[in-house]
Amino acid sequence: MSASTRTVLTALSLDVVATLVFVLVGRGSHNEDATLTGLLVTWWPFLAALALGWIVTVAWRRPFGPIWPGLGLWVITVAGGMLFRTLSGQGTAIAFVIVATLVLALLLIGWRTVATLIGRRSRTRTPAA
Repeated sequence: MSASTRTVLTALSLDVVATLVFVLVGRGSHNEDATLTGLLVTWWPFLAALALGWIVTVAWRRPFGPIWPGLGLWVITVAGGMLFRTLSGQGTAIAFVIVATLVLALLLIGWRTVATLIGRRSRTRTPAA
């Protein structure tokens, strides 16, 4: 596997895990059932929106970018997730939309920001050859 393929798969995996963490924490905080079916019902709208976001933002070109594609992925994941939830008869209470917006920003943009800062820091510490 090439380094660029590995980078893309790593970023995609981190995004998938970020949406899963969002769902697990949310379901846990509301004492929702811990069944796989319950988890998937809550997760699929955000996972589908994330996939759409990867396509729209062409995220594989710069997968670790906090601004682009990070901001685009965040907006599409939240908006698309809420749209898919509505279309499937799930709730989109305003408090949920606000929490989802904030938490997904922290998760989807946050890991990219941390990775970018670590990358910059390691590049400044590496002596020129």
